[in-house]
Amino acid sequence: MARRSASPACNSGICHPSPLCRLCRGEGRSRCDEREGLRPLVRLFVLLASLGLGTAAEADDTSAVYAATWAGLPAAHIRLTLHDAADGYRSEIAISSEGLPHLVTHFRGTAVAEGKLGAATVHPQRFDADYDLRRRKDRKLRMAFVARDGAVFADRGAQDTSRKPPLKEPFRRNVIDPLSAITAIRAAVRNGDASFTIPVYDGARRFDAKVRVLPRNPTEPGVHLALLLHAIAGFKGETSEDGDPDDAPRPVSLTLSDDARLMPLAMSVNIWFLPLDAVLERYCTAAAPCRWER
Repeated sequence: MARRSASPACNSGICHPSPLCRLCRGEGRSRCDEREGLRPLVRLFVLLASLGLGTAAEADDTSAVYAATWAGLPAAHIRLTLHDAADGYRSEIAISSEGLPHLVTHFRGTAVAEGKLGAATVHPQRFDADYDLRRRKDRKLRMAFVARDGAVFADRGAQDTSRKPPLKEPFRRNVIDPLSAITAIRAAVRNGDASFTIPVYDGARRFDAKVRVLPRNPTEPGVHLALLLHAIAGFKGETSEDGDPDDAPRPVSLTLSDDARLMPLAMSVNIWFLPLDAVLERYCTAAAPCRWER
């Protein structure tokens, strides 16, 4: 039998300790599924991107398509649609993995977040996500934000397919879903805030996104931000269906457009010591719509 050649990522020797290279070498395939090497990549895609499967953006939406690479190799395509109005916001995301990440995860998902906008504040009302993985199809995450006892709690909604119990109420109190975090960052930057913290809950994990707006650099267009993601709860496998996530603080760089839209232009974060980069490919317009057929 002819020997299968390994992936270029495995031949590099850089990722030798990771489950991804064990899979490439044909070792431990049952353990090298979507729960291992690329699970942080999947979570961070959902944190910092958008939607549109089969739906067209409204006239006042801002919609764009991004290309994501991991270690310089194709990783995913992302479509982001942001809608801000006087009475609220709606953010949508669609992500489709490709290349080696698709081989490992088969990830494809959409999500939508809706809520109210205050004076530089965000008040989420619902967060719905639908996704497929190689071994888990038709997964649904449903969160409703319910006011009680002088606070707002992220409760599990109807049709949610999560098999583990949610975090305890103190960890779901006055939090924001990952997609609304984009709107919260844009609102704070628009308000002139130089540093701020966003409490994020993704249905299984609670973490803080500590954000700093960096000084303007005329040679680098855009508004540049440095994020640091701090694990709070749910990062030891007690409620996560993705195994044992890495709970070390994770730096993320984010660039927004330097105009009224404050649209994400680029994002970079290291996953398994290799760079995951998402970069704007193009804006979607009525004359040049973004067809999502992946």
